[in-house]
Amino acid sequence: MADFSPPDGNKRAGSKKGGKSGKVADFRYKRPAKPGDDRPSHGAAARGRGSAPSADTKPRAKAANRARPGKSATSWSARPGQAYAALDLGTNNCRLLIARPAGDSFTVIDAFSRVVKLGEGLAHTGRLSDAAMERTLQALSVCAEKLRRRNVYLARSVATEACRRAANGAEFIARVREQTGIALDIISAEEEARLAVLGCQILLEPGEGPAVIFDIGGGSTELVLLEQGSGVPEMRDWLSVPWGVVSLTDTVGRVEGDAAQRRQRYAEMRQLVRSSFAGFAERIAPSARQGELRLLGTSGTVTTLASLHLELPQYDRSAVDGLIVPAQSMLGITERLAGMSPEERSAVPCIGRDRAELVVAGCAILDSILDIWPATRLGVADRGIREGILRSLMAHELAHPHPLHESRPAWPARDASPGLAK
Repeated sequence: MADFSPPDGNKRAGSKKGGKSGKVADFRYKRPAKPGDDRPSHGAAARGRGSAPSADTKPRAKAANRARPGKSATSWSARPGQAYAALDLGTNNCRLLIARPAGDSFTVIDAFSRVVKLGEGLAHTGRLSDAAMERTLQALSVCAEKLRRRNVYLARSVATEACRRAANGAEFIARVREQTGIALDIISAEEEARLAVLGCQILLEPGEGPAVIFDIGGGSTELVLLEQGSGVPEMRDWLSVPWGVVSLTDTVGRVEGDAAQRRQRYAEMRQLVRSSFAGFAERIAPSARQGELRLLGTSGTVTTLASLHLELPQYDRSAVDGLIVPAQSMLGITERLAGMSPEERSAVPCIGRDRAELVVAGCAILDSILDIWPATRLGVADRGIREGILRSLMAHELAHPHPLHESRPAWPARDASPGLAK
């Protein structure tokens, strides 16, 4: 068991090591772009999960089963040719997105995603391991080179639960700055939730009923209750618990052994998550009884399960992002995965060896979310914090036009979020 109590309600989780720092830009990338360097990267990293969508002939979800995106509350026209970047360093993944403004959205010109397992072993030691930090530094060095090569005008880089929780988190952040030039901002759980919602709420199904958006990460899970306000959804309540696919697996143990042992381990995961949701569940219970419930998830867990729902031979972002799946289908998939051995899970398309160890923890978290918010349909988003950061950066630049100057100080980001009332 964890030796700490999970945060609940409107507590500022992670306030000791993070919060609303007010930083937007981390630094300016001074090396000019090479001529003809505007083409998206076609390397293996750029084709990974979270990379820029590209045209292909893979199966696509039927239009009737896809969310209908609403129009963004803000259209940006400031600096349409400039490149902006968002870097999200999580407990399990390091992800980068580089984009240019395009109408009321943006066009991705480069992306990077790598599993770094920064939080591996953190639940037991309270510290980031040397091996995990080395893996992460290698990935961040790739990101730094992409940022320079793309001549990024403005960027923000954030770190989440692993760095919030680790005793040596701040020390690692300083090491990253020294070795790569990237200034990571350890954000609070509240800001993490806000950015995730900002990045994916456009995919929320239209309707007047209450909605929950959730993000199952590597080291934590955030849930946000939204209710329709004056034109835009309003955050009514939120929760962050220190259970993600890595932290829950490290704390409870892998779901392996014979069938009885696997059932017992999965039940332990469910109980741990359910107890951490208890206070939030009680608060949102009145909303959960109001009409048709809407639910939208952003995480590797929900995109993977959506791929299995579609029976895809390999992951296809264009088929998954914006998909609406019956909740009963997702529950059936979680039950099936939880009952499999690690070897059986590894053989399932779209899971593989890397995800086979962690996907069951994600299933336990998703099951617990559906316990407290029994929606009949689940929206799936392959977008989140990075897209939220990009929208914040571009909207803030529109509201605060300023000549490009490499020594210009960073601006507060607190009120720079279009389309989401607080």
